[in-house]
Amino acid sequence: MELLWALENLNLRSLLDIFLVGLVFFGASFFIRGTQAMALLRGMLLVFVTLLVLSSVLNLLALRWLLENIVVVLGIAIPVIFQPELRRAFEQLGRVGMFSTRQAPDTVRGRVINEVCQAVEKLSERRHGALIVLQRHSSLEEYIRTGIHLDSDVSAQLFLTIFWPKTELHDGAAIVDVDGRVASAASVLPLTASRNLPDPKLGTRHRAALGISEVGDAICVVVSEETGKIAITNGGRMIPKLDSKRLRTVLNAFYGEENKASESPLHQLLDRGQRLMTMLRGSRKQA
Repeated sequence: MELLWALENLNLRSLLDIFLVGLVFFGASFFIRGTQAMALLRGMLLVFVTLLVLSSVLNLLALRWLLENIVVVLGIAIPVIFQPELRRAFEQLGRVGMFSTRQAPDTVRGRVINEVCQAVEKLSERRHGALIVLQRHSSLEEYIRTGIHLDSDVSAQLFLTIFWPKTELHDGAAIVDVDGRVASAASVLPLTASRNLPDPKLGTRHRAALGISEVGDAICVVVSEETGKIAITNGGRMIPKLDSKRLRTVLNAFYGEENKASESPLHQLLDRGQRLMTMLRGSRKQA
C-alpha cells in the first residue's frame, strides 16, 4: 500500500528531490572510494541490514525501536569515524580542488618523469632510500611547509644529491609541485593509519608514502634503503617491486599524458570547456 501511495504522489519535485539525494551520495562515494572508510562503511551497512531483517522476521520490538532511533547516534558517530575523509572533502571544497584542472604542461610532466626515472634507477642501484612526491590536484602546501623550501628545476642530479645519505636533506620527502618544480626537500609526510599493509615489515619511509597517498591524489615514488626496491603509492595502494621500465609505464599512466584518460568526467568536461574558451578567444583576436 505504501508503495502504491508513493507512486501515486510521485511528481517532478519528488523526482528532483530523489535525484539530488542520489547525487549527494554519489559525490560522497568519491571521497571514500579506495580508502579504509569504504570497508568500514560496508561493514556497518551489513550489520544494519542484518539486524533490520532479524527484527522484521522475528518481530523483535526492542531491536526495531533501536534501529529506528539509531539515526541520532549515527549523526554523532559518523563525523568521528570518518573524520579523515570528511577533513579531506572539506579541504578540497575550500580550495576548489574538485574543480581545479590546473596541471603542468605535458612536456613538463614528461621531463619530470624522465628525471625521476633516471634518479630512482641510480638510487636503487646504490640502495639510497628516497621519497619523491608528485603533486596532482590535491594541495600539498601544508606538507611543503614542513620541509626546506627549494623551488628548483627537476633534475636527476638534484634528487641524487638530496637523497645522498650524508646530506642534511636525505631524511624526508622531496615534493614536486603542480608546476613541475621541486618545491621542498626533507618534508614530513603523514604515516598511514591502515592496518592492512601489503607487508607488515614496511618501514617508516613506505608508511609515509602510503600516508600521503591516502590524504589526496598525490603519487609517491619510494626507494627502499635496505633492499633498493622501487615502489609507487597512489590512492592508498602500493605497487611494489618495480624496475625502471615498469616505473616509467606506471608514472605515465598516473602522472603523464595517459593520466588524462583516467581523470573524472568533471575534470574532462572542465578541461574541454577551457580549451573551447581558448579557441573562442583566439578566433575573436583574429577577427
